[in-house]
Amino acid sequence: MSILNNLNEIKKLDSQNMLGSIELLGAQVKQIWEEGKKLKLPISYKKVKNVVVAGMGGSNLPARIIKSVFRQELKVPVEISNDYLLPEYVNKDTLVILSSYSGSTEEVLVMAKEAAKKKAKIVVVTSGKYLAKMVKAGIPGLVFATNNNPCSSPRMGLGYAILGQLIIFKNCGLIKFGDKDLQTILKTIEKYTNLYGIETKDNLAKRVSLLLKNKAVIFMAGEHLVGSAHVVANQMNENNKRLAVSFAIPELNHHLLEGMKLPASNPKNILTVIFNSDLYDKRIVKRVEVTRNILAQNNIANVEYLLAEATRLGQAFEALIFSSYLSFYGAMLEGLDPTAIPYVDFFKEQLKKK
Repeated sequence: MSILNNLNEIKKLDSQNMLGSIELLGAQVKQIWEEGKKLKLPISYKKVKNVVVAGMGGSNLPARIIKSVFRQELKVPVEISNDYLLPEYVNKDTLVILSSYSGSTEEVLVMAKEAAKKKAKIVVVTSGKYLAKMVKAGIPGLVFATNNNPCSSPRMGLGYAILGQLIIFKNCGLIKFGDKDLQTILKTIEKYTNLYGIETKDNLAKRVSLLLKNKAVIFMAGEHLVGSAHVVANQMNENNKRLAVSFAIPELNHHLLEGMKLPASNPKNILTVIFNSDLYDKRIVKRVEVTRNILAQNNIANVEYLLAEATRLGQAFEALIFSSYLSFYGAMLEGLDPTAIPYVDFFKEQLKKK
């Protein structure tokens, strides 16, 4: 664990200061909350009948968290479109949120044109480029500065993206969100940044990162934490360059557990992490217990993380801080720069050539 407690060694690997981005999550939240006070949406936006969030990779993670945390409060259906095509039902009664950190994501720009053709109610969340030009041209939206995300990775600018989308949902009357909720988020971020940060020599994020060696990771969660499980899998893929996936409870109980038997190398190659919560329905709590039992029968390593915060929103941000540090520490232990994404960059270059 020596490198995880050695800031000088960490800085040598973390060339673009991802650690700084993790530590500035609270500053991102405060910044866009203030900027969001300027957002003015037409009254007609409060009458939408469904919502489609158009975003790829890190830019659709906020919608996954919002759908999970507010699933019992959302007044209309919410769908994530991570493709070139919007759902056929999109029309003048649909709110289409164009979410792209860079403002130049190919798929989102294609969907932007389609949304306009369908006369959907469009709102933008971005840091610049083409989507920012749309806002200058009169489309409602939030265009945020990125000074509190030094590594510049969209997946590490989630404070901007999550709060940006929360502000939009709030302003459209789709959820209730106010200063009290903001303070819950900020207090949670501060608490768990201190708990899982570099200065805390022995913490859960560091201990779990030591279990990652030579293993793929399956993250499991239920209800309000399903979106959080997807976030950590995404961050593990990009930050830690590790195969990681997420599955929802109870759905996974109907198929995934049978897949633990083969191949016979599974016990050597798989680590499972379950986000558990006292806020889950009691039936989900029972399923977590039985799921862990079946994993043990198959000799699959399992870590259970019992979330501690008192609210669903607080637990989602608790999980987010844990996830960010876990993926970062995993990269440090492998001697990897967590920000670089060479295969994604290569893929984009190849597409340009074709």
